[in-house]
Amino acid sequence: MLLALMLNASEFINAQNGIMKKDSTNTLTEVVVYANKFPTVSKNIVQTIGLITDKTFINQQANTADILTASGQVFVQKSQLGGGSPIIRGFEASRVLLMVDGIRMNSAIFRAGHLQNIITVDNMILDRVEINYGPSSTMYGSDALGGVVNMFTKNPTLNADASWKTSGNAILRYANGQNENRQHVDINIANNKWAYLTSFTNSSFGDLRQGNNRSSTYPDFGKRTFYVTRANGVDIANDNNSSVNIQKTTGYTQTDFLQKIMYKPTDNTEHLLNIQLSNSSNINRYDRLTETSKGLPAYAEWYYGPQVRNMVGYKYSASALKGYFQELVINTNYQHLEESRISRKFASANKDFRIENVDIIGVNADLLHKQKNGDIHFGVESYYDIVNSMAHRTNITTNANSAITTRYSDGPTHMAYQAIYLQQTKLLDAHWVLNEGIRLNRVQLNAQFKDTSLMHFPFTEAKQSNAAFTGNAGLAYNGENGYRLAFGVSSGFRAPNIDDLTKVFDTKTGYVVVPNKDLKPEYTYNAEVNLSRNTTAFSWGASVFYTWFKNALVADKFTWNGQSKIIYQNVLSDVYATQNKAKANVYGFNVNGRLRVVQNTDITATYTYTKGTYNDGTKEMPLDHIPPSYGRVGLKHSIDKWNAELFSVFNGWKHIADYNLNGEDNEIYATKDGMPSWMTLNFSSYYTPTKKVSVGFQVENITDRNYRYFASGISAVGRNFILSCKYSF
Repeated sequence: MLLALMLNASEFINAQNGIMKKDSTNTLTEVVVYANKFPTVSKNIVQTIGLITDKTFINQQANTADILTASGQVFVQKSQLGGGSPIIRGFEASRVLLMVDGIRMNSAIFRAGHLQNIITVDNMILDRVEINYGPSSTMYGSDALGGVVNMFTKNPTLNADASWKTSGNAILRYANGQNENRQHVDINIANNKWAYLTSFTNSSFGDLRQGNNRSSTYPDFGKRTFYVTRANGVDIANDNNSSVNIQKTTGYTQTDFLQKIMYKPTDNTEHLLNIQLSNSSNINRYDRLTETSKGLPAYAEWYYGPQVRNMVGYKYSASALKGYFQELVINTNYQHLEESRISRKFASANKDFRIENVDIIGVNADLLHKQKNGDIHFGVESYYDIVNSMAHRTNITTNANSAITTRYSDGPTHMAYQAIYLQQTKLLDAHWVLNEGIRLNRVQLNAQFKDTSLMHFPFTEAKQSNAAFTGNAGLAYNGENGYRLAFGVSSGFRAPNIDDLTKVFDTKTGYVVVPNKDLKPEYTYNAEVNLSRNTTAFSWGASVFYTWFKNALVADKFTWNGQSKIIYQNVLSDVYATQNKAKANVYGFNVNGRLRVVQNTDITATYTYTKGTYNDGTKEMPLDHIPPSYGRVGLKHSIDKWNAELFSVFNGWKHIADYNLNGEDNEIYATKDGMPSWMTLNFSSYYTPTKKVSVGFQVENITDRNYRYFASGISAVGRNFILSCKYSF
C-alpha cells in the first residue's frame, strides 16, 4: 500500500522516520528487512514492507499503537486511552497478525472487533517495527489476512573484548494532554561472549483531555456531560463535570519488564533467552461508560481487568553450517496471557466478572539455503493454545456470588496450529527478482461446553480441523536511476478461533452475539502493482491493490433455539452470530512523495484510500473495519544535533452510508452523519547537545481540534505539550 515504505523505494522514510541512510558519496544504501525472517535486502522482496527504525521517533510516542498512528503508515482505532487496534488495508484485530521478536502474539481469543494487545509491547525498548502489507500467510500462517505488524525489541550488545562493559539509557517523558508520566531505564552489561540487557518502564496516564475547537455543525460532539460515582450504596449520574473536555475515568498505569541474556560461544552460533513481562492496572472501557439508556447511564462500571502478557522465549541461531542449509534459527517460546471484563449496569448491584487465561506453547524452525542467484527458505511451525474461561456475578450489596455465562466455552478448550512452508527468492538477472512461496496450514480446535443451563446451548462441543494451502508469487524490476516496478499475487488464510466460534457477548445494549460452530476458514486473494522512483533529491510512488475476501466472517442476524430475540443480562436483545458471508472485496491505493527543498530539509506526503464491500447473496453492503482516507504531510529539517518537523495528519469523512451497521464500525460513537473529516497541525523536535544527553519537545494538535478516529469511542487528545529527556551512559 505504501510504496514509499517498501523495498528499496523509500528514502521518503528517511525523511519521515530516519529509516534509510546515505554513505559518504551521498548515495542511498540498501535497506535490510526481516519480512522473510532472515535478514534480506529489501529490493529483493516483492511484498510491500513498511519500516520504522528511528529510535527517537519510537521513544517519543505514548505507546506502540501511537507509533503506527504517528508514522502515517497504519490507521489505528481506539475504544479507550489504554488501547490501539491497527487496521492494515481494511483488515483489523484477528485478521492482522501481531509478532514480537519472531513470536506470534495473536492468541485463540483474539477477537474480530477491536484490540488493545499491541500496547503490551513496550515502545521504550523497541528497536524497530516492520509492517507487511497484504496477505502474508505463506511466511506467517493463520490470521495474516491483511498483513503483519512485526515488532523487534532491542538485543543485548556484546563487547569487543573479554572485559566487562556497562552501558544504558534513562528516559523521562511527560505530556500534559493526558497527564502522562513515564520513566524508563535499560542497562546492558557485556563482554565478548555474554551480554545481559535489562529494561524497565513505568507508565502512568491520567484522564485524557480532548480538543476544545469543535465544528459548528456538531457543537457537542464528544463532550463528557456525565460520569458515574457511587455514594452510600447508590449510583449517581454526575452532570456537573467541571470540564466537558476531560474524558473522565480514562487514566491507567502499566509496567513493562524485559530481560535478555545472550551467549555467543563462537562467531557462528548464538543463544538468546528472552523474558518479557507486561502488566496494567484496570483500564476503563471509555466508550461503554458514555452510553445511555432511557436518559440514564447504561453502565456504572465497565472496565478491563489488568492486562497481563508474560513471555519466555529461547532462540538458537547458527550460520556457516555444512550441508544444504547454511543458516538455522530455532525459536521456542511460552506465553501466559490474562484479560478480564468487569461490568455493572447503572443502579444495579450485580457486578459481572468474565476472566480469560490463555497459555501458549510455540516453536518454529527456519533454515536458509544460499546460492549465487538467491536463496531458498524452509520452515516448520507449531503453536498450541489452552484457553480457560471463567465467569461469576457478585452482588456488591450482599457479596453473594452466582453463575453467569462465560465469554467462551467453559470446558477444556484448546487450539493447535501446525505448518510447513517454503519460500524462494531468485535473481533472474541484474534487474529482475522472482519471489515465490507455498505453505501448508493445519489448524485444529476443540471446545467443550460443560454448563449449558444458562444459555441452553443446542450443542455441547465445537470441533474443527482445517487445512489450507497458501502461496505467493511476484516479480520486481529494479531499474536504473532509482526506478522500480513490482507486481505480486498472494493469498491469506485465517481459521476460525475460539472467539469466533464460542463467544457470547453484547457489543452494545440490546444486541447479543451467540456461538456458531459451523464456521469455515476465511481466505484472501490479493493482487497489487507498485511503481516508484527514488533519488537523493526526490522520490515518488504509487501502489494499487485489490483483495478478494472469500468466506468473510461478519456478524449478522441469527436465531438461537429458533428465537430471533433472547433475554441476555436482563435485556431483551436481538440475536446475532458470526457467519461466513458469500464474498467481499477490498481495494485501494496509496500515493506518496518526497522532495529535498534545501540541504537537510525535506517535504514528505502520503495519502491512502481503501474501499470494501461484501455481498451476502441478496444485497451488497459496506464491509466493516474500512477506514476513511487518511494521510500525512510533513516538513522536516535534520542535522547532527538537532532535528525538527512541522507536520499534519488528516482523515477524510466516513459517511454513515459507508458504515456497516451490524459490524464493528461503532456508529453509536459517531455523529448522526458519520465520522467527520479532520486535520491536525503538529510540531516535533529533538536536540542532542552531547552524546549523553538528548532533549525532546513536541506539540500535538496545535489548533486544539476536537476529532475522533473512525470507529473509535474516545476523542483524540487536544493540544498536548510533551517534554522528554534521555541520558545515556
